[in-house]
Amino acid sequence: MGPLRFRLLLLVGALFFALTAALGRKPIISTTPQPGALALVSHGSPVANILVSNDDWPGVIRAAHDLSADFGRVTGHNMTLVTGGKCEKTAIIVGTIGNSSLIDALIAAKKIDVKGIKGKREVFQTQLVKNPTAGVAEALVVAGTDKRGCIFGIYEVSEQIGVSPWYYWADVAPRKAANIYALNTQLLSPEPSIKYRGIFLNDEQPALTGWVNANFPRGEWGPGYQREFYSRVFELLLRLKANFMWPAMWDSMFAVDDTMNQQTADMYGIVMGTSHTEPLQMSTKEWNTFGNGSWDYSSNSANIHKYWEKGVERAKPWENMWTIGMRGNGDNYLGNNLLTELLEKVVSDQRGILKDKLGVADVSTVPQVWCLYKDIQAYYEAGMRVPEDVILLWTDDNWGNIRRLPVPSEPNAAGVYYHFDFVGPPRDWKWINTVSLQKTWEQMHLSYQRNAREIWVVNVGDLKPLELPIDYFLNLAYDFAQWGPANKVHTYEQAWAAREFGASHADEIAEIVSLYGFYAARRKYELVDPSSYSLINYHEAATVLDEWKALAARADAVHAQLPAAQKPAFFETVLHPANAAYALHDIHISAAKNILWAQQRRTSANALAEYVLRRFGDDHDLTRAYHGLLGGKWNHMMDQPHLGYMYWQQPMRNTLPPLAWTQLQDPGLAGHMGVAVEGSNGTVPGDDYYNAAEYSNNTLVLPPLDPYAPVPYRTIEVFSRGTEPFHFNITPENPWVHVSPSTGYVHPADPATDATVKVSVDWARAPAGHSIAFIDIASTAGYGDFSAPSVHLPVHNSAVPASFHGFVESNQQLSMAASHATRNTSTGDAYYATIPRLGRTGDAVTLFPVTAASQSPASGPRLEFDIFTFTVPGHPGANVTLHLNAALNFIPHRPLRYALAFDGADPRIVQFVPDAENPLDMPPGWDRAVADGNVWKSTTTHPLARAGEATLKVWALEPGVVIQKVVVDLGGVADSYLGPPESVVV
Repeated sequence: MGPLRFRLLLLVGALFFALTAALGRKPIISTTPQPGALALVSHGSPVANILVSNDDWPGVIRAAHDLSADFGRVTGHNMTLVTGGKCEKTAIIVGTIGNSSLIDALIAAKKIDVKGIKGKREVFQTQLVKNPTAGVAEALVVAGTDKRGCIFGIYEVSEQIGVSPWYYWADVAPRKAANIYALNTQLLSPEPSIKYRGIFLNDEQPALTGWVNANFPRGEWGPGYQREFYSRVFELLLRLKANFMWPAMWDSMFAVDDTMNQQTADMYGIVMGTSHTEPLQMSTKEWNTFGNGSWDYSSNSANIHKYWEKGVERAKPWENMWTIGMRGNGDNYLGNNLLTELLEKVVSDQRGILKDKLGVADVSTVPQVWCLYKDIQAYYEAGMRVPEDVILLWTDDNWGNIRRLPVPSEPNAAGVYYHFDFVGPPRDWKWINTVSLQKTWEQMHLSYQRNAREIWVVNVGDLKPLELPIDYFLNLAYDFAQWGPANKVHTYEQAWAAREFGASHADEIAEIVSLYGFYAARRKYELVDPSSYSLINYHEAATVLDEWKALAARADAVHAQLPAAQKPAFFETVLHPANAAYALHDIHISAAKNILWAQQRRTSANALAEYVLRRFGDDHDLTRAYHGLLGGKWNHMMDQPHLGYMYWQQPMRNTLPPLAWTQLQDPGLAGHMGVAVEGSNGTVPGDDYYNAAEYSNNTLVLPPLDPYAPVPYRTIEVFSRGTEPFHFNITPENPWVHVSPSTGYVHPADPATDATVKVSVDWARAPAGHSIAFIDIASTAGYGDFSAPSVHLPVHNSAVPASFHGFVESNQQLSMAASHATRNTSTGDAYYATIPRLGRTGDAVTLFPVTAASQSPASGPRLEFDIFTFTVPGHPGANVTLHLNAALNFIPHRPLRYALAFDGADPRIVQFVPDAENPLDMPPGWDRAVADGNVWKSTTTHPLARAGEATLKVWALEPGVVIQKVVVDLGGVADSYLGPPESVVV
């Protein structure tokens, strides 16, 4: 091997290591020697010291201690930290420009040039420097423009040597290395894209609070939300290059539970705020515990004013973001009507308090935010304004849909309060991760491009089950240029998987978490119940369950191959969510089947009931496994009930859905054999066979079948309804009909012998046009008072012209993914972009750029679907339903609209998000839309005078319109949750 090739291989190896150890950043660390590289660790032992000036920020010195420990996590030996003394080795020198005598001396000696970063916010640079200080031959220098910039640079080194930001909170195993080198290159970090980036701990009962109480001393006034706990959170945030936080609020008081909490946050470098309902650094619980009188500023302003003064005086020494405004106590509406004059006085008085108690001449220099959450947004829309120096924090609807974004005429800086967890109608969702990263990207990309860039804060509930979406959200906020302009969600998932688990399984793990987010977003787990998915139409429930089963199996397979050190993190972030979601869906879908089977008097209903009970046990075992992991480190983190919701609020413990059993001692009037078919709840024999005409001849009818059916067969089920085993034979009367299997043996003691028979058609032999195929079923069990069962299959054998290319009707319906449109007439000024796995059944399509002007059918880009129909719909015509993301009208006076037309007809313009009837409320139908997986279903009716070829044209008329699928109902669409499967394209 030649020297050039050898050097190239070494370089590739170094780049590969670094790329798997840091998300999207330039490599500065290698585990293999490179030309000009500086050895930091050799043969398992550090050969460098960490050098930090003792006059630097305490938070920087503290982070340097973390770096020392991180080398120990990787090598087994901590790197020696030297503060203020002499260093006789090579070194890692870290410090803050203007605060570190070490760094300032390097600048003065022109050994480092910081012109490219000086004056920027939270920026660092790294480079190798020869002879940086007395006794040091060479050093890796990490210089930050400010406290957090330096800290971020320190943690960049930690991450690149192989310590994940989640080493504690998700037990990610550090990447072991015997040799570590600093590359001879310079890294200039970007200025963070969002100025304040952080999380909100919320809805923290029962899981997080139970865990906190078990692991940290309980304070005088409440749970153990004290400095030791928060230090762990602060460190995580800084490792993720975040800088902002709202503390837990429901049963804790940040400044009271531990009087060192505020000081600790400031020392670490975290800017503290308080939630949308807690002004001026005062918690809700603090008022409810110590407050004087009612939380009503119209009648108790004097006492509330004093209370707020206390909050400002107490927090004055520290770096804060001051929440202003007011909501009702307990995060409720301020009033049944808009109390604008009162709220304006509140804001004015609060700014007076800030000016007085902070001793500033100009209160506009004090960081302030007004959170326009729920009813408070109505005050702004009604004309209330705050001074231009106050940040406007726009919010989502608690389900991930941004309610409003700034427009160019609004002078205030803006940000977004977002949700990965929620407690409230239509249903709590806070058990485990159900966040779609694709949805998160789509909404935060919208926010960034429309200039909401000052604050991004996300409600993360208990924190622990949401590691992946938190990591993504904060990376997106830190470096939008890297992750935001184009959709790089899957690239991020691959980088995340490689960082946490290494390169060998990264692609498979990334695909698992991608599919997990796709499936989970269909419906929040707390909203899934036995009625969610159809058992009889489109094989919907079976398909959903099979997908979860396959995903869990893939996660199990990876887990089995991982080294022991990596298994805890994989269990917490990948394996448990996949298996827990599978168990939950299995419980609900199997319980639904059990009820149906019992109604059909199936013997196997009993075995299915027992199976559901076992799966209920599996769900509990998964919780126990989580709580027992690593000696019980995360005990209580899965305490959240998630089965048995009766209304929006959580149940107090998990309960199963109803189950039913059938009598097994004798068959009664049921007979020994039962037959059911796809598309029907009924069976033959039927319970009301004496009176119901449809049962009098013991016949069932299958859904029609044609050559263009998305599923090219129909199903018949043969099962035991009695106590005796039997053989069955299924005989089509038409030679062009095939059944598989055509014979079978069913035993009441073995539910696995119940048979599912596929019925298909040989279309080359079938007669043209409409006909009915007859299928006879014979049994050794006999029929008693019944005639032999018979199944009818309506058949439609038609062909489209060879010249046609497009979607073909089947069974009086078409279903088309927006991303599979026949044509896309995008232009340079406005175009359609595909967002993978954003729809409930596939990809979605949206209008770009998101800053585009309103479009019109006359000139805007459109999607065209060429279709072929065999059915002429009756009056009034065909129903066309668009499945659209549950976005909201986020641009004033530009409601979300689309247009639709067949062929040359005049386009029908539709505003699919209705206006709210009351400014304090959400739009009509919103609760159903978010419950149904964040989907608006918008239906219009169109006359179609003839069958044959047609073109359906769809226009998105505003940015933010996200189209998932288009369904054309010519009279055949059956009830289901996800809608018909996609039509065949020829």
